[in-house]
Amino acid sequence: MRLGDPPKERARAVPCELLTWGHFYQLARRLARQIREDRYQPEIIVAISRGGLIPARILSDHLDLFDLATVKIEHYHAVTKERSARVRYPLSADITNRRVLLVDDVSDSGDTFEVAIRHLLNQGRPQALRTAVLHHKRVSSYLPDYFVEEVIEWRWIIYPWAVIEDIGSFLLQMKQTPASVEEFALNMLQRHAVKVPRQVLEDVLALHKSAAVA
Repeated sequence: MRLGDPPKERARAVPCELLTWGHFYQLARRLARQIREDRYQPEIIVAISRGGLIPARILSDHLDLFDLATVKIEHYHAVTKERSARVRYPLSADITNRRVLLVDDVSDSGDTFEVAIRHLLNQGRPQALRTAVLHHKRVSSYLPDYFVEEVIEWRWIIYPWAVIEDIGSFLLQMKQTPASVEEFALNMLQRHAVKVPRQVLEDVLALHKSAAVA
């Protein structure tokens, strides 16, 4: 978990916020406006994969910037935190003497950004390097240059592009697989304070059943 490696009883009580695609898009628009108003004009956007891929693509659209590259940093698998962040797939683009915008979905612990920035600076020396996220958690050791919302009371944010993965992880942490979608929904509401659409719960259960058969 992002709070370390708590026992399952604590894991099941993790508070969550489920973002819709519409909410995400409005956050991305506000983030793009913030960058424009600051008069920062990046020449290339680098998305931290996987969480930063979709935010970076929307920013490239709103900033009218065609050059978009990626670096994959592994730190979390769903809601499970690895011991340390590491570069899985390095940056292939040349950022030397260029204005760079490094994008992720959230600044959570700060480890991912620290590893990503160190990696970028080892790849080449940019003219400028700034960072942007949708959410900045106050507990993070890294403060991004641009963020839309500050998360003061810690919670797990479920982004729409990771909803099956995240909800599926919570399902695996339950002592028993819910007997119905209604039971699953009640578990998520009681243990994570989040109301999950029925379709999502159906898809998660279907995936879980197919994995069990395989």
